[in-house]
Amino acid sequence: MATDEQMKEIVRQKYSEIALQDKATNESSCCGSGCCSTEVYHIMSDDYTSLEGYNPDADLGLGCGLPTQFAKIKKGDTVIDLGSGAGNDCFVARQETGESGKVIGIDFTPAMLEKARANADKLGFNNVEFRQGDIEKMPVTANVADVVVSNCVLNLVPNKNGVVKEIFRVLKPGGHFSISDVVLQGTLPESIRGAAEMYVGCVSGAIQKQVYLELIETNGFQNITVQKEKVINIPNDLLSNYMSKEEIDAFRAGDTGIYSITVYAEKPADAACCAPGCC
Repeated sequence: MATDEQMKEIVRQKYSEIALQDKATNESSCCGSGCCSTEVYHIMSDDYTSLEGYNPDADLGLGCGLPTQFAKIKKGDTVIDLGSGAGNDCFVARQETGESGKVIGIDFTPAMLEKARANADKLGFNNVEFRQGDIEKMPVTANVADVVVSNCVLNLVPNKNGVVKEIFRVLKPGGHFSISDVVLQGTLPESIRGAAEMYVGCVSGAIQKQVYLELIETNGFQNITVQKEKVINIPNDLLSNYMSKEEIDAFRAGDTGIYSITVYAEKPADAACCAPGCC
């Protein structure tokens, strides 16, 4: 069994490869959920193209929702995007904050940061900043963000509780987050849970939906709301890399569900600077 640090390094290496691919290569590696798909991390993404601020050069098709669409971002807000990749959600968020706001993207993959910064330079945005760091220990001071967003990232982090504590710390009292992520109901087959590709593809690192929501509540957030939920269907051609036809049929007939959820929650207006039990 890989250690937490080993899993992080696997994720970093894979997302470095993705960042260095050109857009055509990324798009050709996937032909949609329910169809053929050579990479699991491409089958969950939603369509950003109708959102103002969308920039195709920053969209690598790696998300599982549209958190910025639900994030209630206002003009002048400071927004932090966790696992900002090539900058897709940051640029949509910047459209909402306007020139008077600020957007901070955090990512631990140097190749992604380089791509995001190049995209920001091309757009001429001087209020969008990308910082290298681990979202379990963000390079941000406490009480700085009005809004935190993230798209299909927490499932990639071994210490999810640590990330939720950090979100609480960096949010201003009364601030909120909107996060899209992958969760489970039921148990994944061991052949999937043990596959590194399924981990970087945001599947095997996912936890139970109820546990996920309880983790948010335990860390002091309130008004927790599931803003959107959709079923994730892993195509048979991907499952066949890990399971026999009989195992796939049994999996399909079972009660295990893989879901993308977008969750909203607020830090209480009278909250201390950091999460319960963290100070």
